[in-house]
Amino acid sequence: MVIIEVSLLSGFIMTSRSRMLLENRTIVKKIEVKANVVYIYLEKLNDESQPFILQLEQVIQVKNLKPVSIKIYDYYQPGGLQISHSSGVGS
Repeated sequence: MVIIEVSLLSGFIMTSRSRMLLENRTIVKKIEVKANVVYIYLEKLNDESQPFILQLEQVIQVKNLKPVSIKIYDYYQPGGLQISHSSGVGS
């Protein structure tokens, strides 16, 4: 199993529509939201490109937003191969 871990921007939440669209994808096993982090559990990855779109809604105005991180790793070996990316607003 593979996990995509997405840290949300301060003051933002994932929309319910976005969650529903992700949950309807066959590759997605489950989704968890804890504090400001979204965990997307995938059954497996293959060689095909898989775009994932998270629609966010701003619920609190926050100045000087900091970049967020996106991590992809194996559920059974979290300390093993890990792909990380940091992104700011509009990236």
